[in-house]
Parts: sequence; C-alpha cells; structure tokens
Amino acid sequence: MPTLQNIDIILNWLIGENPQNSKMIIPSELLDKRLLTRSLVNARPARKASEHFLQAQDAELEKQLREKGIVDLNQALVSPVDKRFKLWQGDITRLKVDAIVNAANSQMLGCFVPLHGCIDNAIHSAAGIQMRLECNELMKFQGHSEPTGSAKITSGYNLPAKYVIHTVGPIIGSEGVTHREQNELSDCYLSCLRMAEEYKLSSIAFCCISTGEYRFPNQLAAEIAVKTVREYLDQSVDSSIGAVVFNVFKDFDYSIYRKLLQCDQE
Repeated sequence: MPTLQNIDIILNWLIGENPQNSKMIIPSELLDKRLLTRSLVNARPARKASEHFLQAQDAELEKQLREKGIVDLNQALVSPVDKRFKLWQGDITRLKVDAIVNAANSQMLGCFVPLHGCIDNAIHSAAGIQMRLECNELMKFQGHSEPTGSAKITSGYNLPAKYVIHTVGPIIGSEGVTHREQNELSDCYLSCLRMAEEYKLSSIAFCCISTGEYRFPNQLAAEIAVKTVREYLDQSVDSSIGAVVFNVFKDFDYSIYRKLLQCDQE
C-alpha cells in the first residue's frame, strides 16, 4: 500500500471531520488537490485539529513556500530619497521580514469565502489554520469586533515573516472618501508601526490597506501611507524599525509607489 502524501492526509482529514463533505472525491492532480484543500480550510471554523493534521499541513505549506520562493529585503527596490523605504511587487506571503501587514475585517478571523482573491484569504491560507485559531482566541478575549484603524499581532506560523499584524481599514461608501476615513486609514499605519515598535521589530511590510474591495482610491491611499509612515519614523526616537516595505500586487499600484518613493528617478 503506497504511503499517503501530506496533501492526501490533509484532504482525508478535512473531508472526514465534516459529514457534509463525505461524498467529496479527492482529485488526482496536485493543483486540484491544493485548490480543494484551500477551499475547505478557508470555510473551516476556528477549531483545533489533530497533531497528525498539523504536521501534514505544515509540511505541505513549507513545500509550497519553497516552490514559490522566499523574497529577502535586499530583493526590494530601495527609495533613493529615503533608504528606509522599499518597494516590492508580488505575493506578500513570500516576504521574509519581521512582520507583514494583513488587511483584515472586523471579525479578525480571516476570509471564509473559498478561494477568495483578497489578501486576508491569501495570508491565512499560507500561514495555516493556527493563525485563525490564534485570532479567535484574541477576539474571544476582547469580546467585541475590532475597531477600524486598530491592530492585532499574531505569529506568522508557516510564513517566512515572523509575525502578521492585522489591521481593519475603512470601507468607502458611494459618496466618496471622507476626512474621517482618511484619518482612519492613517490610524491603520500608525497602529501597525506602534505594534512593531512594541515587539522591537526591525522590518515591516505593508499591503495596500483598504484599496480593492474596500474601495479606497489607490493614489490617495498610497499618499496617506507614505506620509504617515515617514512622519512616524521621523518623530520616533531610537525606532527599532529600520526598513519599511510597501508591497503591491497590481501594476498601477507599483507605478503609484514608484513615483511617490521617487524610485523612477534612479
């Protein structure tokens, strides 16, 4: 009898724990197996799993990370006008920094929509189920939803980043961005920086908080991000933070940040 691969162990466990999944058939192709695994994990409530499952999950996620490749700080573009600032385009779950920032929702439990394209889904999927469990414990202790502009920190688990700082950005309505929402976005960056300082972290990577589905205009969001971070670091005495990466995924965000950080003048 052939030995089961980690991905098969994971799928058998996920299907077996939920009677509603009992008629599911495990696909034969590896990519399809990984997609099904991610779908089931995305929708899975915050509950513990067996050590056997966790060992298989961690080994599989480590394998996926090796395939994607880890990105070090020295691979990011450095701003010629402020060496503390770096720009990198790509999957934030590949970055080897002290902390990456997750654009979370007020539940703080990750995205439950299978295979959703948001960064919250991507980070939780790459970290493993342990992150949702830790977030759940934090939220149970807090006893209420996470306010906009604040932040929580968890371990990075199977990510190359040591920690993940989760922050809730403002959601923009049809009337456009208000002054309050601009301040809330700035508060997201400040809360993350203060959390990084509290944990004595030397590097942090920010995603484009509140853009995309939360509809904050990309140019204005980037301007607020750079201005807030620069002012904080300039005013912070003996800051532990020596490197801030602005991580983007889309080409137009990359173009915006290149201009703001004056990387296009190199």
